Amino acid sequence: MNRNDVTEKIITVKVSKGLKWEAVAKKVGQSKEWTTALCMGQMTATAAQAKTLGKIFGLNEEEQKWLQVVPYKGSLDTAVPTDPLIYRWYEIVSVYGTTIKELIHEEFGDGIMSAIDFSMDISRVADPKGDRVKIVLNGKFLPYKTY
Repeated sequence: MNRNDVTEKIITVKVSKGLKWEAVAKKVGQSKEWTTALCMGQMTATAAQAKTLGKIFGLNEEEQKWLQVVPYKGSLDTAVPTDPLIYRWYEIVSVYGTTIKELIHEEFGDGIMSAIDFSMDISRVADPKGDRVKIVLNGKFLPYKTY
């Protein structure tokens, strides 16, 4: 057994039970974005969170322990993602990455946006021409030190 096996079980049970990530997140006590990342194998659960997920997804003690192991983050199967939705993010960074970098540096100086001290909110915005996806990324600015 490994972390990927637990992720696959969670997804299988989610589909079979017709669960929604937002409902799971409410029981875990975290945002739907963070909870989904946890269940997809990208975050580390506390013992209490793992126990809650164990009840929801029928995970045994060993599977719950795997949820508490620090995962290998950013582990996509390929360097350039092939899933169309994930590929669009790659495309956004390819096209707008230099613009994002330039504007962040102009506003904040030399540094990076943290993906550790970070939050994300995904929501639907109704539009008569077709609903839109609204994604807000909120990361702490970390300036480079001089020494």
